[in-house]
Amino acid sequence: MNYKISTEPDARMRIDKWLWAARFFKTRSLAADAVEKGRVRIAGATVKPAKDVRVGDLVQVEIERIVWEVRVLGTCDVRGPAAVAHTLYAETPESQTKRAAEAERRRTYREPAAALQGRPTKRDRRIIDKLSGGD
Repeated sequence: MNYKISTEPDARMRIDKWLWAARFFKTRSLAADAVEKGRVRIAGATVKPAKDVRVGDLVQVEIERIVWEVRVLGTCDVRGPAAVAHTLYAETPESQTKRAAEAERRRTYREPAAALQGRPTKRDRRIIDKLSGGD
């Protein structure tokens, strides 16, 4: 299938549609929700879903507390395969290092409650009550 990617300097497209086409979100409505919640910024400013993104814009996308900082390289009206979607943007080196550091932190992070199993025993409950100031 032929995917028409526009890399012209004056090429523009709605931000929610671009995020969907660039495969940051599975559906356009999820992309629009993220934009509405302020998780997407163009040049540091929060925008609405109808805001046009242009080739050359710097877009910051927060997905599950990980911030992607990408430069828009092109627009495409349809959602294509990942190889095509990756040609629509270029991630900044700072963003790549921050994402790698966050991935490493998540890999080595140990949930404090992971060792706990089931409900607290009567003895555990007494300790919890004593520490929390309960009677």
